[in-house]
Amino acid sequence: MSKKIRWAVIGSGGIARRRTIPEGIISADNAKLAVVYDINAEVNAAVASEFNAPAAGSIEELLKADIDAVYIATPANVHCQQTLACAEAGRHVLCEKPLGMNVKETETMVAACKKANLSLGTAFMIRFHTQHKAALEMIQAGKLGKLVYGRAQMSGWYPPIEGAWRQDPTMGGGGSLMDMGGHCIDLPEMFFGKVKRVSCFTDNMVHNYKSEDAAVTMLHFENGAFATVDNFFCIPDSSSLFALEIYGSMGSIIAKGTINQGDQGEMTAYLEQSSADYNAQQDHKMSEPIMISPQPYNTYRSEIEEFSQAIIEGRQPYNNAELGMRSEKILEACYESAKTGKVIEIN
Repeated sequence: MSKKIRWAVIGSGGIARRRTIPEGIISADNAKLAVVYDINAEVNAAVASEFNAPAAGSIEELLKADIDAVYIATPANVHCQQTLACAEAGRHVLCEKPLGMNVKETETMVAACKKANLSLGTAFMIRFHTQHKAALEMIQAGKLGKLVYGRAQMSGWYPPIEGAWRQDPTMGGGGSLMDMGGHCIDLPEMFFGKVKRVSCFTDNMVHNYKSEDAAVTMLHFENGAFATVDNFFCIPDSSSLFALEIYGSMGSIIAKGTINQGDQGEMTAYLEQSSADYNAQQDHKMSEPIMISPQPYNTYRSEIEEFSQAIIEGRQPYNNAELGMRSEKILEACYESAKTGKVIEIN
């Protein structure tokens, strides 16, 4: 196989045009843009011209091209049928999250790719942020002691827009929780391990579209730790810190701006050399801050290079379908909790 994976894109407008094509596929050392398709022919022609790639007139035409892998960046309600078409054509798939509209659809996608001996990946590019990777190394080295609590926050201003699929649960599967909560739940699972039960609240606090514009979730992990996740479509972008907080028995890691589409952000660790004695005065003197600032590396480029390299080496990618399946199960449990008012166990 060629050392450069030939990529096709289904849904060339939106996030593909803004981020994944220029920052990921074009920039990656082991990838090449081969063909693009979008339901909007005018947009697709513009993308094709911008990135010097052929424009396919249909998904069928795209799948007949000389390609190895397909990046799917369409509304969630067509992810399943498009993935099945790719699997039937013998093409590996990297799909935007959520993989499917529900667990059943996702299981169908996973089974089809597995049967065809193809890789199915989940586009959780935030996992590849170099500061998140550095934080994970510190946690795995025991620097924070026993993990106790975390928080992941991602919010923004998303007013009613005609035809916006994220504002219609029949097209996107949900609103702020489904769209941003997927990242914010996956990231704590990377740090804390598997979630075993959830409690969730959703509402429309400002906007009156069909999907929720507000969601707060409590996660309880198998290792006993807790985390909260908050996602709002009704908080101004400039007011959202995109915050990450991780607390353990021997310190904490605090970040802002890292749960985002770019590779920017600030991250600081506050660590104890040993278990602290009881402080009767409760003066709360903080330990010396340790800046966590590894060399930035574009997250979209990282996810494309990892998936491409996995195909070249014939192995499962780090950004695999299991992550998407976990996310789907947890999100489905979150919506059930919000609907019933109950704590929901994750199977």
